[in-house]
Amino acid sequence: MTLTKTLLTTTALTVAAGAASAQEMTIVSWGGAYSKSQQNAYHEPYMEKTGVKIINDDSSNEAVAKLRAMNEAGNITWDVVDVVAADALRLCDEGLAMEIDPDEHLAAAPDGTPASEDFGDLLVGDCFIPQIVYSTTFGYRTDMVGDTPPDDICDVFDLETYPGKRSLEKRPINNMEWALLCDGVAKDDVYDVLATDEGQDQALAKLDTIKDSVIWWSAGADTPQLLADGEVVMGSTYNGRLFSVIEEQKQPVAMLWDAQVFDLDGWIIPAGLSEERKQQALDYIMFATDTQRLADQAKYISYGPARKSSAPLVGQHAELGIDMAPHMPTDPNNAKNTFLYNYEFWADYRDDIDAKFQAWLAQ
Repeated sequence: MTLTKTLLTTTALTVAAGAASAQEMTIVSWGGAYSKSQQNAYHEPYMEKTGVKIINDDSSNEAVAKLRAMNEAGNITWDVVDVVAADALRLCDEGLAMEIDPDEHLAAAPDGTPASEDFGDLLVGDCFIPQIVYSTTFGYRTDMVGDTPPDDICDVFDLETYPGKRSLEKRPINNMEWALLCDGVAKDDVYDVLATDEGQDQALAKLDTIKDSVIWWSAGADTPQLLADGEVVMGSTYNGRLFSVIEEQKQPVAMLWDAQVFDLDGWIIPAGLSEERKQQALDYIMFATDTQRLADQAKYISYGPARKSSAPLVGQHAELGIDMAPHMPTDPNNAKNTFLYNYEFWADYRDDIDAKFQAWLAQ
């Protein structure tokens, strides 16, 4: 009886392990150096720990539209989605993302500090689990700017001093703010102005002055490639992408940190998952957002971890051996003039301004 019971138990465990190893999760992110950092810091350790296979999908730039369509079709194929904070707020408002209780669903800090305190003010929405602080800023070709490198955001609009193509993201966010700043609007007034039709027209008029010199990008890898190929003299993208092209690829590119736009990126879990898939997603989130994992991501990319307890653990790049702290957007030398992204504004105005921006692009 004992032997039979042992054999049955062993068989059951083997079957269970096989079932677990056959499980799959689709995790959606942005691709490139960023997804690689997640693969190294989160996915591979989690797969090794659980046997769950993680499938990467690089569709985060289309997350809102695709989740709306999936919800309408009643077929949610994604398990965890990496989105910017403003998109998380929109998805939460529309009931497309599940609400998260930080102290129930996220790990406490190593000293026992509850997650709600460790993440603090970065918990900007009921459905959003912050992961990193990043910035959208400009890179420029050091060999194409003459003896006076750009040091002011408004140099982007100076075609006389810095002739050549620019690359800008094919959406209004950040472009509209920079345009107003460089058209004389005070930093503290930008969103009040942008909330009006006149302010939106003012921003588009300023962008009109360089429109013929712009290559529009939609994927984070586009600007680094355009810079590496010498097709643009300067272009906007995420600071981690520029870190990669500068420090890893050793391209003749430098950073323009002025008026870098601070933003948050993190996870949401789509609403409408089966209970089994929801629990698997929550298990992944608990693992991937603990103090050590967030610090580990900073070994591979220059984004600041969203937990206070992670910051002291940020060390050297895993492969390059260089100190990562000076490459973070939050470093005092880089953050002398930052622009703070307004999540609530874009959650409220995104659809309307998107439509106006796309109509302007088509003109």
